[in-house]
Amino acid sequence: MNRSKRRTGRRHPLATAALLALGLVFTGGAYAAFSTTTAQAEPSPTSQETIEEGGKLFQANCATCHGLEAQGTNDGPSLIGVGAAAVDFQVGTGRMPMQMQGPQAEQKPVQFTDEQVKQLAYYVASLGPGPDIPADSLVNGGGDAANGAELFRINCAMCHNVAGAGGALTEGKFAPPLTDVSGVHIYEAMVTGPQNMPVFNDLNISPEDKRDIITYLQYVQDNRSPGGFELGSLGPVAEGLFIWIFGLGAIVAITVWITAKSN
Repeated sequence: MNRSKRRTGRRHPLATAALLALGLVFTGGAYAAFSTTTAQAEPSPTSQETIEEGGKLFQANCATCHGLEAQGTNDGPSLIGVGAAAVDFQVGTGRMPMQMQGPQAEQKPVQFTDEQVKQLAYYVASLGPGPDIPADSLVNGGGDAANGAELFRINCAMCHNVAGAGGALTEGKFAPPLTDVSGVHIYEAMVTGPQNMPVFNDLNISPEDKRDIITYLQYVQDNRSPGGFELGSLGPVAEGLFIWIFGLGAIVAITVWITAKSN
């Protein structure tokens, strides 16, 4: 009688395995459902949905100048093959759409959200291969600032000034200041060559060297002139002119005042 009760109260040997298998099934199902929901909520940048939304934005805001198929018109160049980086730079800095025709596209407040800029960029990228938006590791300022400073002086300072203050060019054009430009846009400008800027592909300047240049410019942005007034960071000519005009002017004024007082 006691043996019968004991046997009835015992758990079947396969019960533990069955419970474990059931738990794994429920856990896996919940994880799969969560992953599917997340994937639907956050589509990849190059998903078909992103490209289609970018196409709608392009037709509404860009096709007038660049053509319905981005093939270019008399008012704007073809965008086939320019890549996502070119669009992300031009639209992300407010240069496009242009406010009016001129020697070069002026920087102005951005007209699109970050998501819309990326949608436009990846739509144009889908039309033909071209430079892509750089990875964060290349634009976060983790390179060699000293090497970047040397490369910047050799390749960029003749237009942008050694301190990145910008400078005048011919025919009403200019090299813009780099004192408040993000690392992403600096990298994109180097690989796409906007306006009068030459293209620095990876054979000219490697991605690591581009990262070093960005690191140098970010160092300049974070460490302003320790000597006081920057005077436009135009170098010794501007500083000498300042001393010549204001320094000698002050000496002349004091001399005249002393002479007038003695008389």
